Amino acid sequence: MPTRRAVIDLGSNTFHLLIADLDEEGVLRDVYRERIYVKLASEGIATIGDTPFARGIAALQHFRRVLDKYGVSQLKAIGTAALRTASNGPAFILLARREANISIELISGDEEARLITQGVLAAIPPVQERVLIMDIGGGSTEFIIAGPAGVHWQQSFPIGVSVLHNGFHHSDPISAGEIYQLEDFLLEQTAPLAAALRQFPTHHLIGAAGTFDVLAEALKDPDAPLHPSSHQLNLSGLDELSDRIIAANMAERLAMEGIPDQRADLVVVAMILLRFTFKLASIDRVTVSDWAMKEGVLLGG
Repeated sequence: MPTRRAVIDLGSNTFHLLIADLDEEGVLRDVYRERIYVKLASEGIATIGDTPFARGIAALQHFRRVLDKYGVSQLKAIGTAALRTASNGPAFILLARREANISIELISGDEEARLITQGVLAAIPPVQERVLIMDIGGGSTEFIIAGPAGVHWQQSFPIGVSVLHNGFHHSDPISAGEIYQLEDFLLEQTAPLAAALRQFPTHHLIGAAGTFDVLAEALKDPDAPLHPSSHQLNLSGLDELSDRIIAANMAERLAMEGIPDQRADLVVVAMILLRFTFKLASIDRVTVSDWAMKEGVLLGG
């Protein structure tokens, strides 16, 4: 008989709820999915602002009602970069327990990377070569180099899109000077990734949902074999898409098809981060995984 499980991913930008049934063969069947753009780190990652704090608690109260409706007894609620870093993260965790009856487990960046890897590798066809897995969050971004023999290297970096937006994107559209400062910051921060890529080179990027959903919407390869939980991209239009998004102001981004309104503020720094990563690893192939940390947790953690 399938076991009903649920996971809440309390990201720095988005809170996700996934309820699924896990059968005896380890196959997940979605029962309910929802994401709420809480933007916990919108006022900075050092302290959660009063408004996003309240949005976060309200989201968890809503999730509690959904969990009760679907009869979920096995729940894991995972806190990541914003709750790890914020001075009032402990207060948020206490209030979540009191107001929503949800107990939050804080995990390290390394554990986050491990769970992402577990979810992503279950979503894509078996890897026949080394791949670079990338999960762009609000507070952090995880990179993992994996291959048929397993994980070669992994690290979590404090370069999530909320952090990058708050630190560098002040003009609208973003200025050339801000782009230069951001890219210089990324070069400094990702030195360990550059070293790992020299040791374990790969040109195939696996993107874990989030920002990669925007790419999949615009660049999905119609000639690639269909797969239920991953998508191949046609990169011929990537430079044009990236340039158009980075050059656009907020109103223009809001009018762009395929960019959710809730991502329009952060998508510019996300595209700059992606462009930087593509250059760093000489990426020539991209697969978008529909699964990431949430599925990794449900598959056994």
